[in-house]
Amino acid sequence: MEKRLHSERRWCWPRARNKNETSHCSRLAEIKSGKARRTPVGNGRVGNEFWIVAEHGRKAGYVLNIESNSRVRVKLRDGLRMRWYSGAAHLLPDDDPRGRQRWLAEKLPGSAGNAAAVRLFGTQLLPIRIDLDT
Repeated sequence: MEKRLHSERRWCWPRARNKNETSHCSRLAEIKSGKARRTPVGNGRVGNEFWIVAEHGRKAGYVLNIESNSRVRVKLRDGLRMRWYSGAAHLLPDDDPRGRQRWLAEKLPGSAGNAAAVRLFGTQLLPIRIDLDT
């Protein structure tokens, strides 16, 4: 029994350290409770920017969090390890979300499948740019 619990814990995400954290398999904070929230997103790193196209626009909980506090953290692969990066998120309602997805698919060929799912299930696509601190 002890080994099983240990194994289950190993695969659990660690708790967030501050209110607004995200990760490329991710995390953001919840506004109402102040508890950290993790939100899985596709790999959108291009240079020192990280791009997300939110499926449900301003109705998504993590988008509301970004409106409340634009400071976020993104967990990204750095060689063989995963590393947290801090950054400032910017909602881009005037940006073309489908055009942004096409641009991302050119820059990151592996993101095309995720973009197709976002277009299929999305109701109000909203591009978000996170400027990563260096």
